[in-house]
Amino acid sequence: MKIIIVGTAFPFRGGLAAYNERLAREYVKQGNDVEIITFSLQYPAFLFPGQTQFSTEFAPDDLKIKRMINSVNPLNWVKVGRIIKEKSPDMVIFCYWMAFMAPCFGTIARIARSPKTKMVALIHNMIPHEPTILDKLFPKYFVKSMDGFVAMADSVIADINHFDTDQKPKIVSPHPIYDHYGDSLTKKEATIKLGLHEQKDYVLFFGFIRHYKGLDLLLEAFADDRLRKFPIRLIVAGEFYENPQPYLELIIKLKLDGLVELRTGFIPDNEVRNYFSVADLVAQPYRSATQSGVSQIAYHFEKPMLVTNVGGLAEIVPDGKVGYVVGVEPLQIADAMVDFFTNHRAEKMIANIKIEKNKFLWSKMTDAIDGLFS
Repeated sequence: MKIIIVGTAFPFRGGLAAYNERLAREYVKQGNDVEIITFSLQYPAFLFPGQTQFSTEFAPDDLKIKRMINSVNPLNWVKVGRIIKEKSPDMVIFCYWMAFMAPCFGTIARIARSPKTKMVALIHNMIPHEPTILDKLFPKYFVKSMDGFVAMADSVIADINHFDTDQKPKIVSPHPIYDHYGDSLTKKEATIKLGLHEQKDYVLFFGFIRHYKGLDLLLEAFADDRLRKFPIRLIVAGEFYENPQPYLELIIKLKLDGLVELRTGFIPDNEVRNYFSVADLVAQPYRSATQSGVSQIAYHFEKPMLVTNVGGLAEIVPDGKVGYVVGVEPLQIADAMVDFFTNHRAEKMIANIKIEKNKFLWSKMTDAIDGLFS
């Protein structure tokens, strides 16, 4: 097929860009003609909470990526829609994650539509973890322009149904494994690269930091007296997308100085494996979630996980098998960590992860999208 993927990609950074590029590679591997159309302007600078939107890595030389879309210019949306229509693709996959993009994506889809071309929405979040007024006003415009939807969690289907009065086709396919970060290192190699102690055990919190990610809950759990007898350290690896001061004050208040390693800048792709290779347990104490790219990095590096029972996290982390599913509460988070280190659960969980990870192949995602297309 001739496929166009519309969404974020290089030179923009982050998990969504990595997802779209990996999806494109899977379709190319299957013999399709694939092009990614990404942004010339993704967000106005004042709307972006991090330090920069842009990657510092080299452009991928195995993908066709064209920067065309200005997210705030309606005349540009019409132009891009016409360009896509002229290309006459079989399928356009819109990788949607926030209401800010709904007018842009919805207009491009309407202009690009033809009897040949199907418009498929790949939905990461229909309603974000921190909703605004835009999430009531804009999504229906986008939803109306699509022929069908692929979500990565049942909870996202429910959110799509809130806007889809036409009952268009929908399918759930789990978030595939992020397998592009390279092979694992030994713990010794990883600790040397990160300047850490090989004899310590490490719990990893990975990804950008916002209130809904629950880092404060994890810090409170980490202060549990039962954990003091273990040589455990908490690594916080990711950029603050909000004021860091409350977290820094909480670390002091809970007397966690020396127990928490703060690596709070953006972690480039070529350093991701260092953090996951050193981790014994990957913690995601989220207050809300749909699916999680962090879980799929943990699957790739075969690391046990601790997640809260929100959104679709429990769907991909079977409790007691590859990790823990707990309530959104510091005591339950602490209980799980105590059990993990006291009862030496890692070996059995890793063996289960090696089996479970086969559910999350990229070919299964493309099969789901192709099935919806058909």
